[in-house]
Amino acid sequence: MNKTPSKKNKVSIGQAFKTIIWPRRKLIAVGLILIVISRMASLVLPWKTKALIDDIIPHHDKAGLHLLLLTVGSAILIQAVTSFLLTRLLSVEAQLLISKLRVQVQKKILSLPISYFDNNKSGALVSRIMSDVEGVRNLIGTGLVQLVGGTLTAVISFVLLIKISPLMTLYTLLPVSIFAFIAMKAFGYIRPIFKNRSIINAEVTGRLTETLNGVRVIKGFNAEQQENNIFQKGADRLFDNVKKSLTSTAFLTSSATFLLGMATVGIMGIGGYNMIDDKMTLGDFFSFTLYLGFMIAPIVQMSDIGSQMTEAFAGLDRTEEIMNMDPEDDAAVRTIQLKEISGNIIFDNVSFAYQEGKEVLHNVSFNAPSGSVTALVGTSGSGKSTIAGLVATFLNPDSGLITLDGIDLSKVSLTSYRQYLGVVLQDDFLFEGTIRENILFPRPNATEEQLLAAVKAAYVNEFTDRFEDGLNTVIGERGVKLSGGQRQRIAIARAILADPKIIILDEATSNLDTESESLIQKSLAELMKGRTTFVIAHRLSTIRQASQILVIESGRIQEQGKHEELIEKKGRYFELFTYQARI
Repeated sequence: MNKTPSKKNKVSIGQAFKTIIWPRRKLIAVGLILIVISRMASLVLPWKTKALIDDIIPHHDKAGLHLLLLTVGSAILIQAVTSFLLTRLLSVEAQLLISKLRVQVQKKILSLPISYFDNNKSGALVSRIMSDVEGVRNLIGTGLVQLVGGTLTAVISFVLLIKISPLMTLYTLLPVSIFAFIAMKAFGYIRPIFKNRSIINAEVTGRLTETLNGVRVIKGFNAEQQENNIFQKGADRLFDNVKKSLTSTAFLTSSATFLLGMATVGIMGIGGYNMIDDKMTLGDFFSFTLYLGFMIAPIVQMSDIGSQMTEAFAGLDRTEEIMNMDPEDDAAVRTIQLKEISGNIIFDNVSFAYQEGKEVLHNVSFNAPSGSVTALVGTSGSGKSTIAGLVATFLNPDSGLITLDGIDLSKVSLTSYRQYLGVVLQDDFLFEGTIRENILFPRPNATEEQLLAAVKAAYVNEFTDRFEDGLNTVIGERGVKLSGGQRQRIAIARAILADPKIIILDEATSNLDTESESLIQKSLAELMKGRTTFVIAHRLSTIRQASQILVIESGRIQEQGKHEELIEKKGRYFELFTYQARI
């Protein structure tokens, strides 16, 4: 049972190239051709500047001027068109990649065990799905364009600069080399900052989501200020992180400004002496200056490009953490596909611990025959819900064996098993939408007759008939517009429509008033016929007809039998039952 992510969670450039860039090689190849055309067109201006200053103007060549203007104008048009096509091709492809990655991460997260969700806030997971993958746009979008295009321009400009003046060109290499060294060190420092920013952002988003979901509790306890303070601390942590990255990139940019500025001063001096000594024309000097700008501009932009790439890899690092985790339904281990089941479940010396060394179940053994009703009773924390979680395969035993129709449940495909499973929880979750949509959730393609049968069996129509929109009534987030009893009946109708072979009822009638409970007991009795049922109930009056009652105390079965048998024993069950009868 994998509870932690794989250690292999740092994405290398080679990995990114293999998984992200190489599969899109044809599209990127077209993008690179466009980049080459765009950058070559951008070099027309400095090239023609020399001709303008040294030839056309001194010779008053108007025909040459017209040709020059046409050439430069055409080059600018080519730049504009290729720039549009680059954005259309690569930026759109980047957004498509982000969309696909989000789907992959969401699918992966839903495949993880329940324990993962118990240990991570829902808001934090939303952040990981939606935000962590966004930086990848820089690998095949704007970042790649700037990196490849800038490098190409810089190399061509460098060759042309040497052709004009080798001495001035070599002089510029010193500050450029120093800047490149500083940039490499800075990006190594910035990458963990970006990764940590994603973690902080996920934590802050997670807490904010909880705050908004629990607004009634917050206002009920007058705790607005407390939540404000918690959010303020999170926002401050996020600000400190951003401040570090901004400081680093600002230092990088300032270094570039200073070093490249010093190079410019030296070039002015060398160029000035050369022109005075007639070793260089004015056109050569202007061309050199413009070419130098084309060479230096991408280097100065490296701080921005580096930040974009660092952000991309930091997000990919966190995405890789999730993608390397073992799924709950491991196809290599859970190889058995169920076709049909009877529903006979046996626990054989099953033990379980949420934390190593702290068992909550100790060698639990019992048989729940097909079609039987097994009631689990006991004090809070005794292990009732843990047993139900093991039956639902939300948990896996640390030792012992759980079998379904004689088959080891740990080797059964969860998808093939859970198609026969129905669950009604004490605080069952309803989705935002209509009552109809919530009941149809397990079987979206159910017929209207099947839907109405489930509605009637759970007595949902008893209150929907009074609503103006009936089953199409919008219930709000988590069913906030309904009473507890109404929500519970919708949850039961949902389970009835699913028509499971195995049912887990965790305090299914706890939120119902006396009248609603009597109605639901009738529908549950109908639902449980012929189905293996596990009932967790504090109201012992609701489980008198159970096939067997397991009294769980401190993770062990203290008593086992039918209601009458356990009453006659006058043991722990008798104490619980008579205590409730007096209340």
